[in-house]
Amino acid sequence: MHRLQLHYTLSKDNSTAGVRNALIDLLQAVSSQGSISGAARALGLSYRHVWGELKRWEVELDHPLVVWEKGQAAHLTPFGNKLMWAERQAQARFAPQIEALRAELERTFSAAFDDDTHVVTIYASHDEALSQLREFAFQSANQKHKRLHLDIRFMGSVDAIRALNEGRCVLAGFHTLENLLTVNGHTSSETLSTDLSKQTYKPLLKPGLHKIIGFAKRNQGLMLAPGNPIGIRSLTDVINSKARFANRALGTGTRVVLDAFLQHAQLSPRDIKGFDTHIEPSHAAVAQAVQSGQADVGLGIEAAAVQSGLTFVPLVAERYHLVCLKSALDQAGIVALLDALQTKQWQDKINHIAGYSAMQSGQILSMRKVLPWWTYRK
Repeated sequence: MHRLQLHYTLSKDNSTAGVRNALIDLLQAVSSQGSISGAARALGLSYRHVWGELKRWEVELDHPLVVWEKGQAAHLTPFGNKLMWAERQAQARFAPQIEALRAELERTFSAAFDDDTHVVTIYASHDEALSQLREFAFQSANQKHKRLHLDIRFMGSVDAIRALNEGRCVLAGFHTLENLLTVNGHTSSETLSTDLSKQTYKPLLKPGLHKIIGFAKRNQGLMLAPGNPIGIRSLTDVINSKARFANRALGTGTRVVLDAFLQHAQLSPRDIKGFDTHIEPSHAAVAQAVQSGQADVGLGIEAAAVQSGLTFVPLVAERYHLVCLKSALDQAGIVALLDALQTKQWQDKINHIAGYSAMQSGQILSMRKVLPWWTYRK
């Protein structure tokens, strides 16, 4: 059994969160370049260094990693391929936790390095745009506002709102259906959106207590192998083809969306292969499961599919909201965040993320209009 050691560094660069391993980077480079020399060039290292490191790791792991013969392209051994894909899957599965750990460390260092930093704690459903907002907000300090640090912890939408109500965060992020693009190949009404979102979120959100903040609109749909080789266009196709499905956990907004589709189309989750047995913690992890061949299809956001080179079949447009207590709107950190969300620079940035568009970003919205479940006595 080989043990792991984790390390981190301090940097002024806007690098993304991650736990890197030099061996996996070597294997990825060899796999993509087809040669030791090509891998060395891609990594900015010498041929001798790459060759020496691969041989050292083969001795350390007691398994061959790369096959290369004179005049032939280098390729990974079955063990090398298995090791690389296992690590990439683990990275995708734990990306939210890695991001949360980095956020907590950065929060600590922000307090040590800069007293003039607003810290806003956000518990939220996993979202690509929200990850990018962290870096944007931190860099958007000006004469009007101090530097803004977003301490983001990714979790299911339901758990995020519960955390807000329990005082463990200042903002929560969740998403609801905007409109259905297709169900089983046909456009559908918005009844589904109202019924399932009402059942899930109405007990947690109260008019007069909570305030909804606009953030973004995004596409969610089926993520499939490049070219969609099994021709899946709907959930009915998933069932009929007996495709292996990568699901999300109960309490996540995406699971709410899936349950909504199944209920509306009168489909049984028991007919979906992997519905209860293959659970992934994030959109990126679902995409990685499909990319690695561990699943044939999964439901997730377009951005995750594009980043993993997958085919995306859009099913629904949804709105991603931020919510806080009304009493928090006057906090300096929230005011700074609202200003950042309303800038043209941020809205241009979010519009360039695959499947996203800025929608009332930074605006305080009517809960009755955004979440049309409430009726008021006159």
